[in-house]
Amino acid sequence: MTSSTILRQSLAGELAAQGLLADPAWRAAFEAVPRELFLGDAVFRSDGAQWEPVRRERLGDDEWLRTVYSDTTWVTQVDGISAQEAAGPVSGRPTSSSTLPSLVVRMLELADVQDGDRVLEIGTGTGYSTAVLCHRLGDETVYSVEYDEEVAAAAAQHLRAAGCSPHLVVGDGLRGHQDGAEYDAVIATCAVRTIPPSWLWQLRDGGSITTTISGWMLGSGLIRLVLDEEGAAHGRFAADPVSYMLARPHERPPRPTFYAHPGRTRDSWVSPGLLDDWTGLFVAQLGAPSAELVRTGDGLALVDAATGSQAWTERDGDGWTVHQDGPLRLWDQVEDALDAWQKVGSPDQSAFGMTVTEWDQVVWLGDPEGPRWRLPT
Repeated sequence: MTSSTILRQSLAGELAAQGLLADPAWRAAFEAVPRELFLGDAVFRSDGAQWEPVRRERLGDDEWLRTVYSDTTWVTQVDGISAQEAAGPVSGRPTSSSTLPSLVVRMLELADVQDGDRVLEIGTGTGYSTAVLCHRLGDETVYSVEYDEEVAAAAAQHLRAAGCSPHLVVGDGLRGHQDGAEYDAVIATCAVRTIPPSWLWQLRDGGSITTTISGWMLGSGLIRLVLDEEGAAHGRFAADPVSYMLARPHERPPRPTFYAHPGRTRDSWVSPGLLDDWTGLFVAQLGAPSAELVRTGDGLALVDAATGSQAWTERDGDGWTVHQDGPLRLWDQVEDALDAWQKVGSPDQSAFGMTVTEWDQVVWLGDPEGPRWRLPT
């Protein structure tokens, strides 16, 4: 038995102890796929300020395999620069990664994929999760779309090395892939601000979409939506604190350096510390869906990408003051959303659900008639 096989089985045992891999078919697929084939010979590791390439040749084979089989997300590309190409530490935002194995498994299990299902994966990435799908379902029913040509080419090479031949597509995953429709499941390994209508159109009745809903504050919620006969999709969020990179077409637009405007000033009804809570940040984002979050010392600022409106907080004795400028009162919107959440006991995200049609996308709290927030379309 090789070191890779031993480490794979050991990691599978760790995930099973966490309540994952309960389905023997998923465990068999997970143990069959060598993750090292999908990471190449280098990954990025953050040192807090930059991304430093970690190379197999420097670690040695044994330490490299232990790195590969840690339950960790390894960044493989930063602002279009791959870890293998990087001559030294680089600055920027991650643009591709190999998701931590426990999250790969969680997504696949939440999607409730069954033998014989036709699956559309949005975001091939390194190809690792694609290979797990292939081992479970067979190559012919797995379709995967990757936006980045360089990442897609590397994934195709990795998948061939692993003996997998799914249908690979280079393009905008938000458009889906009509040639493979109708799908039983769409699984997105990137986050979206709203559900693309094409995903709905390419599903069969009763099919599902499993994705994370995120935004420019980087709040995030994991959800599985099921399509009904009327063309609407419904589902509840999971409690898991899960995040993915935003799909590139949904990324935040470039923003100039933040300069605080005095605006109108008042006492804040809530502490900005509520946005340090996983669900609190998600709720705040629902209240101001086109705003970006900027940390400012012990306070924070919100900047609206569409209107330039801003809100920023500063400590005032035992409380907080908020300054708001521009056509939108961003902090008012955030406070209203947080107030609705707190009135029902500040539950985790499993208390929230979502209804999606071609024309409207609404996140609701408690039930569809409860507090509601429309997502940007």
